[in-house]
Amino acid sequence: MNLNSRSLTVLIALAVALVLTAFLALATYFTSQGLIVALVIVFMVCFLLVYFSYEALVLREIKNIYSTLERIKRRDNSQAEGRSFFTADPLLKIKNEIYEIAAKKQLEIDELKQLQTLRSEFLADVSHELKTPIFAAQGFIHTLLDGAINDINVRDKFLQKAATSLDGLDTLVQDLISISQLENGVIKMQKRNFDVVPLVKEVFEQLEQKATSRQITLHLEAQPNQHINLHADPNRIRQVFINLIDNAIKYGRDGGNIWVSFSEGRKRYTITVADDGKGISEEHINRVFERFYRIDKSRARTEGGSGLGLSISKHIVEAHRSFIAITSTVGKGSTLRFKLPKAK
Repeated sequence: MNLNSRSLTVLIALAVALVLTAFLALATYFTSQGLIVALVIVFMVCFLLVYFSYEALVLREIKNIYSTLERIKRRDNSQAEGRSFFTADPLLKIKNEIYEIAAKKQLEIDELKQLQTLRSEFLADVSHELKTPIFAAQGFIHTLLDGAINDINVRDKFLQKAATSLDGLDTLVQDLISISQLENGVIKMQKRNFDVVPLVKEVFEQLEQKATSRQITLHLEAQPNQHINLHADPNRIRQVFINLIDNAIKYGRDGGNIWVSFSEGRKRYTITVADDGKGISEEHINRVFERFYRIDKSRARTEGGSGLGLSISKHIVEAHRSFIAITSTVGKGSTLRFKLPKAK
């Protein structure tokens, strides 16, 4: 039987009134020993009344609250059954449960705030990176429309600059699409057996001019006729090497070195890309794989790039069921390592 607090109070008051009335009516007939017995009986009756009322009203509500808390913790929307395993101090247990849930909810709120901050930073960075090439191409084209198009030399020069800006914009958009597809698992790795040594040599040839402009030497630590056969997506792994080596050139020192080496394990090769450049400080090292994050806060694209290369590389390596680890010392250089399976 479910009773509310008012009904339960009326019943307790009525029962106590009946007991006291009976006691007062019969008090003149009691001896001293009979009074003691009557007192004990009244005490027991009142105790039982209060105890059962407390059990029926208070503990019942506590059980309902506790069941709800358990359901919230389990994220179970089904009807929670009554529980009977309460301790001697159920209110303390409820308080501890509420504190625990409140702490978890606060943690979720903090994570949401952090995600909101990252989202705002991402939108600001995207706006900046898109704006730069668009405004540059727009300026060149408007200059031509204002009359410079009649000068052949100026026309060709400005058209070339506008085309370069739009090519940079296209690359940026493609990188953003690649990251989105990698994060959502849309891009499937086309894994096959291949020799990674000639692939790295091709990347060296592609970036040789940029490295030479800073007098940086590229080293492939492999024997002349050595074959290192991997089972992975060669096109995506080529992209990883391009991004990592290009990043090492950007942040390297003039006259420095970049090494690519391989260490054979039982089932995998550990691939290392190391440089003796500027290095990365502790405050930046945990964020270098974030989208658009650049150590150089000047936001110069020629110095820091768009900040997507390392993020793309991280997602590609993770799509191969591996991860990139980075160690760095300021003034001594950085080392990035990841593992790929041997050829099947």
